[in-house]
Amino acid sequence: MTGAVKTIEWTGDRVRIIDQTRLPHEQAYLDINTPEEMVAAIQSMRIRGAPALGVAGAYGLALGARQIQAASRDQFLARLRPMAETLCAARPTAVNLSWGVRRLLEKAERAEYQEPEKLQKMLLAEAQRLHQEDIDANRRLGQFGAALLPEKATVLTHCNAGALATAGYGTALGVLWAAKEAGKTLKVYVDETRPLLQGARLTAWELAQEGIPATLITDSMAGYFLHGGDIQAVIVGADRIAANGDVANKIGTYSVAVLARENQVPFYVAAPTSTVDLSLERGELIPIEERPAEEITHIAEVSLAPEGVAVANPAFDVTPARYVTAIITEKGVAYPPYEESLRRLCAG
Repeated sequence: MTGAVKTIEWTGDRVRIIDQTRLPHEQAYLDINTPEEMVAAIQSMRIRGAPALGVAGAYGLALGARQIQAASRDQFLARLRPMAETLCAARPTAVNLSWGVRRLLEKAERAEYQEPEKLQKMLLAEAQRLHQEDIDANRRLGQFGAALLPEKATVLTHCNAGALATAGYGTALGVLWAAKEAGKTLKVYVDETRPLLQGARLTAWELAQEGIPATLITDSMAGYFLHGGDIQAVIVGADRIAANGDVANKIGTYSVAVLARENQVPFYVAAPTSTVDLSLERGELIPIEERPAEEITHIAEVSLAPEGVAVANPAFDVTPARYVTAIITEKGVAYPPYEESLRRLCAG
């Protein structure tokens, strides 16, 4: 997974993504031609994972820019801005999505070019630059994280933070790829990650592709195995990190963090600095996406619950910074107090 499967790529006139809703049974790809198609792919989870969404959002705006017919720079920007807002709103919790889109929009607004055609080419080049930067950042992040693991390590993961969740390589799983490349011996317990089973469908598949031994468990088994003493570390990704180190990640992460603290197991968060939102002082301010009820009541279109039952389906929860041992980024490892260390790393 360190390069065998491309999560997202520019093919010359469109964007191609691997359809993650079809994994692990089928490696199917989807061509994206418009920002509207990109929004649909994001909302349907065909592409997911905070860093991957940042790249997807950037490419979505570049696609939209190519379709704009404008006589002037001002006219071009007036049509580009609504596209950017629509892309940013596709999923509210993962800050990388709006970060990637706004990076391109700000690039266009600051550009000296007057010709719309030059702005279109510039935005595509910027999206491609962001794409490569994400891959490079994840590799650096992986090396920083690998240094935290012992020579023989059993790790617990939650959700999917591998190559599929990024432009390539991965965050939490990128730490494992780098540890393996450094000659360390690894075993992994994989939380299934209800309700969409990103752990069972995606993480277990990525680990198998990489040849790292993996054991799939239900989310409710995490405490049992953490208490058993075999696990040396928990490593997860993140969708948004507040300035104080509070971490929004896939629902269930908070429970794992509390269990890790109870059993004296280090709880590491692996995420690029683009996931850090210094504008939010604490995690309570992070918007939490509510997903459709059918994700809870059905699996593979088979109903599991009585008709009409009330359903709550928050896609993410927030882990307070006090449960986070360290935050691994491409610029180094942040330790408490996070208000200082995160701001220093993001400024570096």
